Amino acid sequence: MRKTEALAFMAFFAFMGLLLMPELAHAGLESSLVGIKSKLTGVILPLLAVIGLGIASVSFFTGNPNAKQHMVYAVLGCMFGFGAQAIVDFISQTVH
Repeated sequence: MRKTEALAFMAFFAFMGLLLMPELAHAGLESSLVGIKSKLTGVILPLLAVIGLGIASVSFFTGNPNAKQHMVYAVLGCMFGFGAQAIVDFISQTVH
């Protein structure tokens, strides 16, 4: 288990090193971070919100006693997932 953890850490740091070196990444750090932010807030978070809503609805239809709590969490996740871009834009405008 130790060798796989060490290999994972080395791969992570190598990947981060490539991201932080514009000569190797052929892009600036700021444009890389903007790209990561746009993928995260535009694709990944809404996708996770929809998946969470689907899981909560399956929980509701199967009669899980915690289904109401799952639905509340799923709706909150959807609010944050679909509103992530607006939240990030609001914070960045407030800071600047």
